[in-house]
Amino acid sequence: MASDVAARCIDHLASVDRQPSCGDVDAAALCRALREPAPEHGVALEPLLDSLFRDWIPRSFTTIGPGYFAYIPGGGIYPAALADFIADTTNRYTGVWQAAPALVQLEANALDWLRAWMGFPPEARGLFTTGGSMATFNAIVCARERHLGAEIRRGVLYTSDQAHHSVLKSAKLAGIMPDRVRAIESDDRFRLRIDVLREAIAADRRSGLTPCAVVSTAGTTNTGAVDPLDQVADVCDGEGMWHHIDGAYGAFFYLCDDLRDTLRGLPRADSLTLDPHKGMFLPYGTGALLVRDGAALRAAHEATAAYLPAMPHPEDFYDPSQHGPELSRGFPGLRVWLSVKLFGAAAFRGAIAEKRALTLDAARSVASLPGIVMDAAPELSLFAFHLTWPGATRSEEDAATQALMEKTTALGRVMVTGCTAHGRFLGRVCVLSFRTHQREIDALVEDLAASIQDIVPKAALR
Repeated sequence: MASDVAARCIDHLASVDRQPSCGDVDAAALCRALREPAPEHGVALEPLLDSLFRDWIPRSFTTIGPGYFAYIPGGGIYPAALADFIADTTNRYTGVWQAAPALVQLEANALDWLRAWMGFPPEARGLFTTGGSMATFNAIVCARERHLGAEIRRGVLYTSDQAHHSVLKSAKLAGIMPDRVRAIESDDRFRLRIDVLREAIAADRRSGLTPCAVVSTAGTTNTGAVDPLDQVADVCDGEGMWHHIDGAYGAFFYLCDDLRDTLRGLPRADSLTLDPHKGMFLPYGTGALLVRDGAALRAAHEATAAYLPAMPHPEDFYDPSQHGPELSRGFPGLRVWLSVKLFGAAAFRGAIAEKRALTLDAARSVASLPGIVMDAAPELSLFAFHLTWPGATRSEEDAATQALMEKTTALGRVMVTGCTAHGRFLGRVCVLSFRTHQREIDALVEDLAASIQDIVPKAALR
């Protein structure tokens, strides 16, 4: 069975550069037809694999493809799949240190590598999560415990109007209701405005509320904007507030020397969301949280029970159950550990630097296409733009830009998506798959150019 599954997966990977960038996802009828009760008796594996690989997997975004420039790509390097196979078949319990000390240490090593790469101090501790949303949730819990205690209702959290929607959701789950979350206006580069932030904090203090945390972003999903992290850190230091950075998309670019200035202030954060399934090209479901003061992460989550191992372990050993909300859990750290051991840190630094270089080339080429206006130049590996022509109205530009994304994707070689920011529909390109190289950038530019010819009035292109 393992050989059959591996063979199918390898064949799938071998053909990924020939697969459409986006499969047919108009699949409502298919999904209704798939509904069924649990089978009373089992069936053979082979026909199930046929259906998966022939009928169902192709009806999706080809997120592992080299031409996937939509949303934030996640390539899914193959050794991580092997790590998951090992973790799932050996099925060792890594929730508490005593149950699998050596395996938990491997996970602690992987977290410590992330800590060192991000410039966090040795006393920092971390947690692997299913993604950035759960990392941000746990960070806000730490901020709540540190700065609010039982007085949650008076607490106020601040973030940008460009922040990921998980910030609002995480705050609500942590007990900070939407009416206590301030969406701070962003500037013309889509970055959080420090002057507006200071004014909002002062106004809330005058109203008897308790400003407790700021969530800034190192690479927004819409435009790739990096908030002024160092200045936000200054505000939080002066106000006695927690500073969390959502670096789910962009934090791994801190590995690039030429982007250290863009991300200046990142190591000063009280906590940092990371998504190895983005910047480390790992499979979806690989998120991480770093907390500068490891004691704060432990204080927010530590608990015990009579049925847990009574034997204490030395304080210098990491225990996942004391640093996160889960007791029963998988072994997510193995996919990070095995991948870094096999490839080495230099390979990851080189790959993310290549994505940065490819992005700069793509942005230059796209900006030179007729009718393209660059709204957000690439700070990291994402840029945003819109389509226009003389006499076009805003609504015509929005419709044309959306059509540009759709037509370009329909050509099948690349997939691109858009967003709405500052009231305008923007096309966007994000380069972050380890399979993406110059050939795909060339295809992107060619297909955008061809689509523009179909959309913009011919007279406007002369």
